[in-house]
Amino acid sequence: MQSRHVSRVIAAPFATVHDYVREPDHLPLWAEGLAQAEVSREGDDLVIASPMGQVRVRFVPPNDFGVVDHDVTMPNGVTQNNPMRVLVHPEGSEVVVSVRQLDLTDEEFERDCAQMAADLDRLAELLERS
Repeated sequence: MQSRHVSRVIAAPFATVHDYVREPDHLPLWAEGLAQAEVSREGDDLVIASPMGQVRVRFVPPNDFGVVDHDVTMPNGVTQNNPMRVLVHPEGSEVVVSVRQLDLTDEEFERDCAQMAADLDRLAELLERS
C-alpha cells in the first residue's frame, strides 16, 4: 500500500480556507470526488451522495490547527480515515490531503490522486475568486 500527499497552495488566508473546507454545505461545490449533491446531517455524521454511492462522513472536531481529518464510511460499511490539513503558507494557505491506496489497483489509486488534485484546484478557484 502506498500513500501520496496531494496539495494545492491557495491565495487566500488560512481562516478563510479552513472555514470553507470544514463547512459541509460547501462540499458539493468543490469536492466532486466525495459529494455530488446536497449534504444532509444525522447527528455528527454527514450523509452524502458520492460517486461511490451513499457515504457517511464524520470530521474531527473544529480546531485551531488546520486539521480537517475525516472518516468516510463506504456503502459496504468499511470506514476509511482521510488525513487532511490546511496550513499557513507564505502565499496564503496550503491544503494537503493524504491519499491512500489501501485495496485499490495502481490505476484506481492514480485516478483517486488525480481526482483529489482536481478537487483542490476547484477549491482554489472558488476561494481565489472571492
